[in-house]
Amino acid sequence: MAPRIPQTELTAELTDDLLARFGVVPEPLGVLFHNPEVARTSLVIGEAIGGWDTADESLKAFAHLAVAAHVGCGFCLDLGYFQAVHRNLDPAKASQVPRWRESEVFTPLERDVMEYAEAVTDTPPTVTDELAGGLLDRIGPAAMVELTGYIAFANFAARSNLALGIEAQGFSASCEVPLAARPDTAGR
Repeated sequence: MAPRIPQTELTAELTDDLLARFGVVPEPLGVLFHNPEVARTSLVIGEAIGGWDTADESLKAFAHLAVAAHVGCGFCLDLGYFQAVHRNLDPAKASQVPRWRESEVFTPLERDVMEYAEAVTDTPPTVTDELAGGLLDRIGPAAMVELTGYIAFANFAARSNLALGIEAQGFSASCEVPLAARPDTAGR
């Protein structure tokens, strides 16, 4: 399926930067650039979030991938997994996030982070005091706030991409360990 809004031309500088980072222009930016202010703000927020360093990088990556899998954003799974691998996170674990409940590679903390990411993503959110309290005890308040903000931005990106009809772009195809398929979620 093609995006619901076709891509538009980006500035030469932005195109060069994206080509240097990804080898291609990520489709969401080509679509968002119909409104350059929205596109630039999304980039600024994304870059700012990328600089947050209190919460563990792998926990944030797993949370982002869990959000993407939970709402079905193929683009976010594709790019998120590619980014995790290129940040030297464990590809054997990152590849299994779409099926984290069935996989045996995750620690209890990682499982709780992915459960929390899904609970924040649910509409309405289904975060329990027990789940939040358990995470808070293990990662502390600063990392908990950061993780929650990271999950909120992942929801912004995933839901925007889904609404605009943006799908996977093939970033993860270059990764040595393939990204696991999401299990059938019809019963959830």
